[in-house]
Amino acid sequence: MRATTVLRSAGRTPLIKFLGKRTVPASVDHTPRAHPASPTPTLPDSFAAYRSKAQQHGPLNSPGRQSSLSYRPIGATPGAALGPVTPKPGEYFDRNELPERFRRMPWTEAEIEAVQTGGASLFN
Repeated sequence: MRATTVLRSAGRTPLIKFLGKRTVPASVDHTPRAHPASPTPTLPDSFAAYRSKAQQHGPLNSPGRQSSLSYRPIGATPGAALGPVTPKPGEYFDRNELPERFRRMPWTEAEIEAVQTGGASLFN
C-alpha cells in the first residue's frame, strides 16, 4: 500500500518531550543494607552465617548434617535425618487436613464427561 510508504518517509517524532539532558546522579548510595521489612535491621556477616540459622521446612543446619560449606549430592542423606518437619498450629501441609468445608469437592460423572469431551457433551 502507498499509505505505509508515505507514513514511513514522513519521519517519526516522539509524542513525549523530555526536559533537559539525561544525567546520572553522582551521589547514589549503593551500599548493601537490610530490607525495611526484614525481621532484623542488620545484614548477616556471610552467607554461611545466614545458612547456619536459616530454616526451610525444618532446620538446615541440624547436627546430623555436615556444615553448609561442604556440598553433597541430593539424596545422600535420608529425609528423616533432617529433623522433624511439623506444621505450626493453624498451618497445614495438605488440603485434606483442613476442615471439611475447605477440602476439594469430588468430581461428578457429568464433570468428568465434560472434560473428556472438551465440553461437547454439555451441548446435546
